Amino acid sequence: MRIYNIVAPICLIISFCLAPQIASASNERSEKEIVEERMGFYLQFSNELVPWYHLAAIDQFERNIQQVRNDLKKTDGPISIQFPVDHWFGAFNPDPSDSSPATIAIFGGYGTDGNNDGIADLYDPMDVLMTMSSHLAMYGPDENDFKAALWHYYKREATVNQIMTIAKLFKHFETIELDKHIFPIPKGHHYSYRGTWGSKRGWGGRRIHEGTDIFAGYGVPVVATSYGVIEVLGWNEYGGWRVGIRDNHNTYHYFAHLAYFDKGIKEGDIVEPGTLLGYVGSTGYGKEGTSGKFPPHLHYGLYKYNGKTEWSFDPYPALRNWERQK
Repeated sequence: MRIYNIVAPICLIISFCLAPQIASASNERSEKEIVEERMGFYLQFSNELVPWYHLAAIDQFERNIQQVRNDLKKTDGPISIQFPVDHWFGAFNPDPSDSSPATIAIFGGYGTDGNNDGIADLYDPMDVLMTMSSHLAMYGPDENDFKAALWHYYKREATVNQIMTIAKLFKHFETIELDKHIFPIPKGHHYSYRGTWGSKRGWGGRRIHEGTDIFAGYGVPVVATSYGVIEVLGWNEYGGWRVGIRDNHNTYHYFAHLAYFDKGIKEGDIVEPGTLLGYVGSTGYGKEGTSGKFPPHLHYGLYKYNGKTEWSFDPYPALRNWERQK
């Protein structure tokens, strides 16, 4: 089991986990318009070397981290990509507000003019997307090319992997609207749970409980709660047979203590809300195959990646919200 000890404020949990689902009806149309506007931008600046879903994945990642970090400015416009000042203007550019594409290029800056107004504006969505598209085009369109471009820009493996996951999801589902979530135990099955995140745990050393235990009968189905890519599948001495799924919001969903997996699922598979993952069990707390050290239940955990580190947060509010939507 992944062990992180940074506590996420409840206000952040509500904003980045539940917000898409609790928006009022009056906001639905405007949200749809925003999505359509973003897609228009992605398509406008895509080409044979830069698929739209590569631009969309970078933009989604940047939006995700802005929601959970206080050191980053939240963008107001439809595009959330933010270039560091030295990247945009050039590290040795004496003018930190330079708007000339020609002089920016002289000093090795990234900034370009995307709307043909003669200005390279760090805050203009068209200039920003044109600049990112130009960067990606230097590498190529396939997966390895995209990975190299991301590494050159972000220089962080976890960030590269997260953006690659988002791009894979956008490409597969052909949309950026992947906010649906559901409860991990399907309708028609008995279960019980309460908020136990942060409680003490003793097996394997002193630690906290990084999830919510959902007690159910042995063999009750467990389904994916979100769109995502299976990142981890197999045995863990804490979690037993477990599945880890990463979604398009930089969130890692952890399903542990399964009795067994559904046939055919494997690492790298794309899932959607309701995809059958496995069945409730009591595995874990020992070497591979250990079972029966506690009553059957699903341990469900959530972890957030903010571009620098990954930490556990309480899944109970999200579970309650998804349960009400059954």
